[in-house]
Amino acid sequence: MSTQRLRNEDYRDYSSTDVSPEESPSEGLNSFSSPGSYQRFGESNSTTWFQTLIHLLKGNIGTGLLGLPLAVKNAGILMGPLSLLVIGLVAVHCMGILVKCAHHFCRRLNKPFVDYGDTVMYGLEATPISWLRNNAHWGRHTVDFFLIVTQLGFCCVYFVFLADNFKQVIEAANGTTTNCHNNETVILTPTMDSRLYMLAFLPFLVLLVFVRNLRVLSIFSLLANITMVVSLVMIYQFIVQDIPDPKFLPLVASWQTYPLFFGTAIFAFEGIGMVLPLENKMKDPRKFSLILYVGMAIITVLYISLGCLGYLQFGANIQGSITLNLPNCWLYQSVKLLYSIGIFFTYALQFYVPAEIIIPFFVARAPEHCELVIDLSVRTMLVCLTCVLAILVPRLDLVISLVGSVSSSALALIIPPLLEIATYYSEGMSPITIVKDALISLLGFVGFVVGTCVTLYELIQPSSAPIFVNSTSAFV
Repeated sequence: MSTQRLRNEDYRDYSSTDVSPEESPSEGLNSFSSPGSYQRFGESNSTTWFQTLIHLLKGNIGTGLLGLPLAVKNAGILMGPLSLLVIGLVAVHCMGILVKCAHHFCRRLNKPFVDYGDTVMYGLEATPISWLRNNAHWGRHTVDFFLIVTQLGFCCVYFVFLADNFKQVIEAANGTTTNCHNNETVILTPTMDSRLYMLAFLPFLVLLVFVRNLRVLSIFSLLANITMVVSLVMIYQFIVQDIPDPKFLPLVASWQTYPLFFGTAIFAFEGIGMVLPLENKMKDPRKFSLILYVGMAIITVLYISLGCLGYLQFGANIQGSITLNLPNCWLYQSVKLLYSIGIFFTYALQFYVPAEIIIPFFVARAPEHCELVIDLSVRTMLVCLTCVLAILVPRLDLVISLVGSVSSSALALIIPPLLEIATYYSEGMSPITIVKDALISLLGFVGFVVGTCVTLYELIQPSSAPIFVNSTSAFV
């Protein structure tokens, strides 16, 4: 069993912000991989424009969305939504760049499909710089590395999210009522540290990732999608009621917290890894650009609305996930549990991408009779690694910001503009385009460096303790 065969047959560049592919995984990620399975123009298992739109929306809705109200707090009630709009426009533009470059190499090399890593590798081969051409294979390795970091980072976020929400539900159980309209603060009954909750989830998540069949995972995906949609409807239903006077909220927050906003925002918008696989599966891929812009416009509106309304509703009390601010009545406690169930099952889907990159490396070097043992052992170690990292960074807001700053900024902002320059420079580019790409890449790099440094500093020397008291209003 060779690494190359595993990579070609099983692995597909299918990362996103909490992507939960339902129909696509049921068909197998290998349908995205090999040229022979490239489906176009009415093939039997191609997706319609509506199915593609639904996949795009599903792939961008997850824990990053729930952390945006705190992100708006870190930027300000005016600066937050404006910055979200700008980051959204830039992120969508970078997705368009990736699609354009991929199409360029498909035509040039007569290939039916190239993924993110292939596109970067071919882009480096097209540069006039001989050193980059000779080391073009590192382009794919770089993309794979950031995909692994991003996806395992999502898994770390899931550990913290599950622990925080279950901890709050259990500690508030004695004070939970059927009345969801009283604005009151509930004193939680201390149980155990959130890190012990993470350890409690560890064996269940290990068993979950032992499921290697994507057809089975698609069932979990459907369950996750249903629970998340229901939860989001209930969250919106609550935060639009009786919004407090926003005059006490700052229009622009301190510049010291803005890097935390950037990390969370780019974490939410990092769906670029799913763009090419979705385009590849369309019956009529010529419509994909329109679907991409319409879908991302809907997602941007959703992000800005939830971020602003959540911050307006809870003010300075907003926590790392808006679910932690919901009232302690059984209706909204069930919302926390429903969303947590969805996140639990989505863990296996997020885990699939790094597993299919890492595991073949070890399996190819093991005796044939030990392949299954090695496979399951590596899966167990990777899950344990995400658990340990989550325990080391137990604050949900900071782990989201850290993952967004470190890896999401590279995949979504830094690499695509540089890819466009590498691809088209030899064929002639306008100076304006070169400057534009350089500025976008510089923005991503500054966000990467500053966001990472500020997040790590906040971890080492927190400026303020996180809020653990559940409040149902900004002004109780």
